[in-house]
Amino acid sequence: MELNYKKLGEGRPLIILHGLFGSLDNWMTLGKKWSENYEVWLVDQRNHGKSPHSEEFNYKIMADDVKNLITQNGIHQPIILGHSMGGKTAMEFAIKYPTEVSKLIVVDIAPVSYEVHHYGIVEALKSVAIRTIKNRKEAEEQLAVKIKELGVRQFLLKNLYRTKNQSFAWRFNLSVLERELEAISNWAISEGKYEGESLFIKGGNSDYILPQYAFEIAQKFPNYQLEEIKNVGHWLHAESPQKFMNLVNNFIGK
Repeated sequence: MELNYKKLGEGRPLIILHGLFGSLDNWMTLGKKWSENYEVWLVDQRNHGKSPHSEEFNYKIMADDVKNLITQNGIHQPIILGHSMGGKTAMEFAIKYPTEVSKLIVVDIAPVSYEVHHYGIVEALKSVAIRTIKNRKEAEEQLAVKIKELGVRQFLLKNLYRTKNQSFAWRFNLSVLERELEAISNWAISEGKYEGESLFIKGGNSDYILPQYAFEIAQKFPNYQLEEIKNVGHWLHAESPQKFMNLVNNFIGK
């Protein structure tokens, strides 16, 4: 599968992988800043953004998608950064293709299984009368019935677009994402380890990287360091972009 991407800047390559229900556009602001010093590849993972839809959706095949992107574009030894679902893809890729990665950055996720907690978002998305709404405001109002957080609604609505016949649709493949929610949450990383330099960054108010996960991280990524940004949640790169950039820059540049 050929993924949709945007390439910015020149220099050492940095591939950025977004999270569930996201797209490369979520990383455009940071990507533009990094492109002043790096060759930045912002990527839509399969079933997201403008990348193709597929009935196949798991981390092994998404890691292969990244490998195809690297091979097709002649990208040499990229730094790979992934947030949440993208972090799992990045970890899977580093384990499967360790010689292809120069450094790994994993944002607010660990190599462990999680309980499924996105059913509410799926139900909210399904509640939107996507075929009959006339504008984005109607979609936002319908989402607001089930999703009270404005920021979450705005994040999801970035995936709403007009089709050629002027009706609305979601860019992500909602039916497949719903079907595979449990599988991508209860994920078991492949056998092996990545011994290159790895940076894990957690949000201080997030429970995605807990102290008890240190053993699992060290088993798969023995040469890792953990940094925390205090007073932010799972979307730490959006809540505290400058501190996030500083951590990444220090890690990449050292």
